[in-house]
Amino acid sequence: MAHHWHDIHHLFGAMDFFRNQMNSLLQDADRSYITDRSWGIRDGFPRTNLSDTGDNLELFAEVPGVSKEKLNVKIQGNYLEISGTRLAASPEGYTLHRNERVSSSFSRSFTLPYEVDATKVTATLNDGILKIVLPKSEAAKPRQVTIS
Repeated sequence: MAHHWHDIHHLFGAMDFFRNQMNSLLQDADRSYITDRSWGIRDGFPRTNLSDTGDNLELFAEVPGVSKEKLNVKIQGNYLEISGTRLAASPEGYTLHRNERVSSSFSRSFTLPYEVDATKVTATLNDGILKIVLPKSEAAKPRQVTIS
């Protein structure tokens, strides 16, 4: 009987070793993803939320450190493009010891679920959040049909 307990104990030890090795491997993979700046800028920047409010679509995009003068919003039909430049200059006369905030350009495009009225689109920037209100075109709005 004691021999069987020893085998079970040995099996659990091997499982713990395997789990620790997998955790170490995954932590290394996460670390390389976070420190590779090109992935973060190209894939999914700026982060966005898109909501349907009935008559409008509302898009919120995180653009910290980007001034409104450095942002561009283009709309055509149901195609939206957001682009811009983030500048991260260090003050003159200072010695730079760490540089994680790099200057970069970005561009994201979206195919919206509806056609929008481009003449009524509004965009505002507040505390690093770009809000774009996209009124649906009349053709995209649902209509109540009266049955005769």
